[in-house]
Amino acid sequence: MRTKYAVIFICIVALVIIEKESNIISRVSDKLIQRQIPQQTPKTPQNDNNTASKDYVDVLKVLLGQQPATKNNQTNLLEKKEVDETGEINVKGSSSGRKHVLLMASTRTGSSFVGEFFNQQGETMFYLFEPLWHVERLLATEAEVNNSTALPGIYGDILQALFLCNFSPLEKFISPSPQNHITPNLFRRESSLALCEEPVCTPALKDVFERYHCKIRHCGPLNLTLASESCLSKQHHAIKAVRVRQLDTLQPLVEDPHLNVAVIQLVRDPRAILVSRMVAFPSKYQTWKAWAQDGQVPEDDDEVKRLKGNCDQVRISAELGLSKPQWLKGRYMLVRYEDIARYPMQKAEEMYKFTGIPFSSRAREWILRNTQTTEGASGIYSTQKNSSEQADKWRTSIPFTLVQVVQKVCGPTMKLFGYRFVDDEKTLSNKS
Repeated sequence: MRTKYAVIFICIVALVIIEKESNIISRVSDKLIQRQIPQQTPKTPQNDNNTASKDYVDVLKVLLGQQPATKNNQTNLLEKKEVDETGEINVKGSSSGRKHVLLMASTRTGSSFVGEFFNQQGETMFYLFEPLWHVERLLATEAEVNNSTALPGIYGDILQALFLCNFSPLEKFISPSPQNHITPNLFRRESSLALCEEPVCTPALKDVFERYHCKIRHCGPLNLTLASESCLSKQHHAIKAVRVRQLDTLQPLVEDPHLNVAVIQLVRDPRAILVSRMVAFPSKYQTWKAWAQDGQVPEDDDEVKRLKGNCDQVRISAELGLSKPQWLKGRYMLVRYEDIARYPMQKAEEMYKFTGIPFSSRAREWILRNTQTTEGASGIYSTQKNSSEQADKWRTSIPFTLVQVVQKVCGPTMKLFGYRFVDDEKTLSNKS
């Protein structure tokens, strides 16, 4: 189905890239299946904008399914690659026992906190924090303007490549473009222990600014070739993504015979989500703040419709997962943030059991340390919380007027997940 809309979308993206990018993106040879050669020092690439644009469009054509595909609509681009002693590329399937975990959530649901349950697993885990941020940043505007449905498909294909330790497709969305597979601009690199440990942590370079630098040690710009090699060496892979909004778009990923994907959908009370977003993204929620002050909420406003749409998306995905279609049997788990906040160790054990990954003592220790934190140590983006207090904290921070609106437009979603409705302000603030 993607081929029907891909041509227009690709042309738009290509024009944007030609206009925005002045440096060549490293050439993609043999549709990105050749092994990268690690480079420790960035080199200045030749200036060839026409070639760069052509390569970019070629990559998107592969991602969107316009290139010839193999069985199950998979391309050689998205197969896992390893190189043996003869230099030949071998494809290794899920028979290795490797597990792939996708934590699917929306913003302000506690996904950063829950993602750490897997990031802290230890040396057997390769964890990535929101790699789709780069894709959304580059393509979301064009997708919205043209009402394109291509973006979810691209998300799925990028995730597929990353689970297979192939960073080349993601490179095409990182800005400025990586040079020789090296970049100081990977979003929230510091949130992945695997990207901040040896051998991925190369010697720091003087006068090179890295916005998302590793906090546990000083490292040089991220060498994506070394990251790929580290990924291949790990027993299990996990990715946190708040940009995958429709569970059905993950079917090709889940059915990929080279992967063993388990999807954990994390949900949270939509009233609590609204409060958290108003604090974390104040400029985007000025309208809601105004409504909170004057007590009047026009239910036909676009902001209210957007809230309803978000709730409906989460509910529809959960209903699909809970219906246990054949392609998702044994591969889907629904978890409420409130349950994790109250019983973090128990829920962590359940998630690990579901994924089939051993629950390490290191992960257990991290959970113990970071779910009993004092109030002063917590922050908007912190993963250190007194978790039991977080579950109901929102109830003292939201006007009853807004609660009524959320309950009305997100009612079916709240009922599905078992969240209780409140009829008055007294009940709202009663935490008993």
